[in-house]
Amino acid sequence: MDATTRTFDTLRPRLQGIAYRMLGSTAEAEEVVQDAWLRWHEAAHAALDNAEAWLVTVTTRLAIDRLRSAKLQRAHYVGTWLPEPQLTPAPATPEQLLERAGDVSLAFLSLLERLAPEARAAFLMREVFDADYAEVADTLGKTEAACRQLVHRAKAQLREERPRFVVPRETHHRLLSRFADASVRGDFALLKSLLAEDAELIGDGGGKVPSFGKPLCGGPRIAQLYLATQLRCGSGLRVELACINGEWGLLRFIDGVLESVQAFETDGERILRIHAQRNPDKLARLAAHFS
Repeated sequence: MDATTRTFDTLRPRLQGIAYRMLGSTAEAEEVVQDAWLRWHEAAHAALDNAEAWLVTVTTRLAIDRLRSAKLQRAHYVGTWLPEPQLTPAPATPEQLLERAGDVSLAFLSLLERLAPEARAAFLMREVFDADYAEVADTLGKTEAACRQLVHRAKAQLREERPRFVVPRETHHRLLSRFADASVRGDFALLKSLLAEDAELIGDGGGKVPSFGKPLCGGPRIAQLYLATQLRCGSGLRVELACINGEWGLLRFIDGVLESVQAFETDGERILRIHAQRNPDKLARLAAHFS
């Protein structure tokens, strides 16, 4: 392996992380990183002052272009579009939990869909990757003042919708364990008690499997849905806890097949919102992991 290949391979996880946060799709992120590799392979390396800065800039610009195309496709998506979930190692410390969950959670990535591609890139570079405004401006080809405006507007746009509660990892795990147990046993009273009265369930079936075109609202209605699944599937229903995008979530299997990946927002006592990814295309990688 030559020096240029080693440099790229060393930076690949960072580039993959940038592209995934921009696109919410592992496959599309990998394609962007592969395009960056091709450009890196053809670049005049001797003329580059900073290989990492060059690769981050190229990857971000490629991701912006890809996201512009994706926005057009997602405008015609059947139902609600949610990001592709990823299995991640369980964070070892509270600090790591906050760091990972804060910028890759399914809830956060879903919120980022509201931003225009350049605003999303500016926000991520500044708020997640801690780039200074000179770096952001150089990457986006804009002035620092323009980038400050992009970030300011993005933060204002997201502020009202970002999760309001920081819940200890153990508390979150304990709450989901009880919810998983109740869903497998069909304990309607417990399911209902663990859900906030105004809880929401947001599902993504992608037109491939049945799902809701808009959020299902109300704890009792959501509890009834989970009970109906248990009554329909019986012993074929299995639910496991797993670390999904840096936070504890649930994997639900029906007759041994991964049926959904579910991420949860809670206040530590009740479940406030559930993001349920059911689109088989977006579950394919995880399903292969368990096959």
